[in-house]
Amino acid sequence: MRLRNKPWAEEYIASHPEVIIPNPEEYKGNWQRIFGNDQPIHIEVGTGKGQFVTGMALANPNINYIGIELYTSVIVVALEKVIEANTPPNLRLLKVNGADLDKYFTKGDVSRVYLNFSDPWPKTRHAKRRLTHGGFLKLYESILIDNGEIHFKTDNRGLFEYSLVSMSEYGLLLKYVSLDLHANMPEDNIMTEYEEKFSAKGQPIYRLESQFLSAK
Repeated sequence: MRLRNKPWAEEYIASHPEVIIPNPEEYKGNWQRIFGNDQPIHIEVGTGKGQFVTGMALANPNINYIGIELYTSVIVVALEKVIEANTPPNLRLLKVNGADLDKYFTKGDVSRVYLNFSDPWPKTRHAKRRLTHGGFLKLYESILIDNGEIHFKTDNRGLFEYSLVSMSEYGLLLKYVSLDLHANMPEDNIMTEYEEKFSAKGQPIYRLESQFLSAK
């Protein structure tokens, strides 16, 4: 993905600390301070331009959402979407690296992780960068509640097949698997920008829901 520089983005982001939280490490283990309630927290790692996480927050006011995106020129678009949606009180953004989640969350802070149209990193030598690699699964497990879930969507069949194997080998329960989500699309499906683009071209959208199993 080619990122266009937006010289105004940093200043705009800094002017909206009510949405993009500065110093998020200060809230590790105590995100109730931000949201003012004890509702479950769902995070989207790689939130992109924010269509999915904003839609989810509007559709589910009883759940708190945090969108995580590293790139300034991308998260500023998500910020604009949040503001256009009148800044839902159950939605925040973090401009941080998804590989550093344990710096900002502790065990039990998060109930669900969403991974939508992640970079497939197709070369074998880059496998550890895939967001469904065992190293990332271990990271998610370290911040999720017991029996926490991962929900994953992609248009890339190779990445989907890899993810099925990776999650199975890690010991996750595969609760739902679809090789063509839009053939029988759930009514509550919120589409990402990529999902709209790829599905309009007739490409199948792959989706899975998996769950960590607590040790007995």
